[in-house]
Amino acid sequence: MPRITLLITGLHVLLMLVLLARISQVRHARGIGLGDGGDPDLVRRIRVHGNFVEHAPIALLLLALLELCGLPSGWVWGFGAALLLGRVLHAQGLSRRSGHSFGRFWGTALTWLVLLVMALAGVWLALRQG
Repeated sequence: MPRITLLITGLHVLLMLVLLARISQVRHARGIGLGDGGDPDLVRRIRVHGNFVEHAPIALLLLALLELCGLPSGWVWGFGAALLLGRVLHAQGLSRRSGHSFGRFWGTALTWLVLLVMALAGVWLALRQG
């Protein structure tokens, strides 16, 4: 059973709920029921959440598959922690400004690096076990 991935996924879901709550806060405060109402703060919050759901699901699926296929737990922990750190950094960075920021840059870089290395590990494991 992929217990490490279960914990990492649970933490990602908590982060996603925070991002969703931030959207709901603005919607409620400004009476915007659907769409973004042209509100730049709401647009940014929606985009932060959107970026999260564009990256996290496939990364977590790959993490679970790697764990199920027997990748050593140290690697699974490392990938999971780095992924979560990347997603938190990105969310914080993009939440503060739409342009360049430390969090947005390093969050993106870390997320992409984790995705790349996990993908290569998955290909390696699949070919090795094949």
